[in-house]
Amino acid sequence: MTQSTIRPPQARQEPTPTTLHGQTLEDNYRWMRDKSSPEVIAHLEAENAYTLSVMAPTEELQKKLYAEMLSHIKETDVSVPYRNRGWFYYVRTFEGSQYPIHCRRLATGATYDESQPEQNLLDVNKLAEGQAFMAVGEMTVSPDGNLLAYSTDNTGFRQYTLHIRDLKTGVDLPDTAERVGAVAWAADSATLLYTTEDEVTKRHDHVFRHRLGDATAKDVVVYEEKDERFNLAVGKTRDGKYLLMEAGSHTTSECRFLSAETPDGEFQMIAPRVDDQEYSVDHRNGLLYIRTNDVGKNFRVVTARVETPGRNFWEELIPQDTDAPLEDFSLFESFCVSSRRRLGLPTLTVTQFGMAKELGSSKEIEFPEPVYSAGGHANPEFETEKFRYGYQSLVSPASVYEYNVKTGVSTLLKQQEVPGGFDSSRYGSERVWVEAVDGVKVPVSVVYRRDSFKSNSKNPLYLYGYGSYGYPLPIGFSVSRLSLLDRGVVIAYAHIRGGGEMGDSWHDAGKMMVKRNTFSDFIAAAEQLVAKGYGAKDRVAIEGGSAGGLLMGAVVNERPDLFRAVLSHVPFVDVMNTMLDASLPLTVAEYEEWGNPNDAEAFEYMRSYSPYDNLKAGPYPAMLVKTSLNDSQVMYWEPAKYVARLRTLKTNNTPLLLHINMDAGHGGASGRYDYLKEIAFDYAFLLRELGVER
Repeated sequence: MTQSTIRPPQARQEPTPTTLHGQTLEDNYRWMRDKSSPEVIAHLEAENAYTLSVMAPTEELQKKLYAEMLSHIKETDVSVPYRNRGWFYYVRTFEGSQYPIHCRRLATGATYDESQPEQNLLDVNKLAEGQAFMAVGEMTVSPDGNLLAYSTDNTGFRQYTLHIRDLKTGVDLPDTAERVGAVAWAADSATLLYTTEDEVTKRHDHVFRHRLGDATAKDVVVYEEKDERFNLAVGKTRDGKYLLMEAGSHTTSECRFLSAETPDGEFQMIAPRVDDQEYSVDHRNGLLYIRTNDVGKNFRVVTARVETPGRNFWEELIPQDTDAPLEDFSLFESFCVSSRRRLGLPTLTVTQFGMAKELGSSKEIEFPEPVYSAGGHANPEFETEKFRYGYQSLVSPASVYEYNVKTGVSTLLKQQEVPGGFDSSRYGSERVWVEAVDGVKVPVSVVYRRDSFKSNSKNPLYLYGYGSYGYPLPIGFSVSRLSLLDRGVVIAYAHIRGGGEMGDSWHDAGKMMVKRNTFSDFIAAAEQLVAKGYGAKDRVAIEGGSAGGLLMGAVVNERPDLFRAVLSHVPFVDVMNTMLDASLPLTVAEYEEWGNPNDAEAFEYMRSYSPYDNLKAGPYPAMLVKTSLNDSQVMYWEPAKYVARLRTLKTNNTPLLLHINMDAGHGGASGRYDYLKEIAFDYAFLLRELGVER
């Protein structure tokens, strides 16, 4: 890439060392944490100016990429309507509008009737007027269908304000609350439960009860969670009979329940928390159905009477499968759906109930491709004989199917339309297995354009990874990805340890004191994909965000020679300083993922891979590091400090760019067109570095 005549910003250094366990952490850029400082803002703006200067020669390419991506989007569209309590709900988008419009029509029968008048519930475009950012958090309609509780964030800091809209008039009521998380209606449609977060740590630690018309100051504290590892949530069973109050950490959970008819009552404990045991709850015909890992990491389903919910009364309904982790369990009046993973791929098994709680016949829904994503779609109704699920793959656009439980037949309701000449037969996908340094087999999902891919090719290779929190990397369709594929880029997704592709054991094998497995798995994937002919060794680009940004920093420190270009989004790179600051959002809860550096052994291990602390003098690949000023999960100063320090150590002249969205949070721009422009910017960087512009 052509270098800019503007010199990169050189941040001033102000040593602020931290000594712990007899070791000193050097940090010359802690002053960047002061968001209110004009000096900090000026530095970030200088970084943006430098990045835009370096990227100026790609402006035409960015415009071309944006136009290509937009050409594959049906801008005016409508989602598949789903039925709930006498209404059909759906979402509309219109050409030129950044945000969706949430709508509904009265249900006059079992099928959607377009002749019924459309009611606009929430036009997010109107909410966004005059705002640089707008995100809607919760959206839930009262049981009587007359009120909408919704929450909004206009900064990107994920600090949501609760609103209640009268759907008969379209006017918002004066009832509001700040820093709100989960929301649940009681059966009377006049009582609302909601969680709030601590202003500093952003941990959801209170549950409040609100009655319509009351001032927020009168809201009653239902529960306060004092353990800093745990966050609170509220919800409801699918049949609407019980309110649920859940407390969960990364490894442990507990749940209480209360009749939705008596929201002023006391919540009853189901089973007190036990370290490293998780469970989730639903209800059917007087029985609690509980998915739990109490006897093994792959989870099972048990039942208990409402009157006797404790562990001593649990009876096994679906046993643990040692080969297929039970990822989710959906309960309906006459059937249930078990969502499992086999060899990292999702499965859906529909089982009918016989007499009482006994299980009847089961059938697994079949999927046609070797690499795909599948899972439940919108299924709010409890009394139904149909189950909706979503399906997509690296080459097949997102689709919504409806499965008839009685006939065993799936019907396609809608597949995402991809205009602009898209033909799925031009693209191929496959599952590749690579061998980790300790012999473990790691799956990698690969997609390419058939007419440009050849074994032992010189194609550019783009490898994406995450590998944290037990999160399975989704394998879905992307219209923006076509711009890379159509230029001959081979794209791969590494399902490395630390993720959840093979259940909790896969997660456990890549966290805490074995976190380095995540990094070595990713390096092995890059090396072996090149060896297998999926790309050229001098044309490998990599990408990751958040905890995946930690992955980027760690693997680049270890093998800077392996990668040509790096795209790192909101990267968690300052591991030690962040995890030593318990006042920051998420820190204490994250001890169960990374370890507690106040422990000497954990400190030593975490320091051994922390990207910021392991930068050293030498050549580095081209890097574009992106963040947002209002990020509440990975603070902007982490990537800003990382880039500043790397500039003092990097010995070659490859680009090192930092781009800060000054009006957004962890997820970047909120408007769909703005977000697409961000992707075009990223791809222009990658394609220029890989030598692929046409």
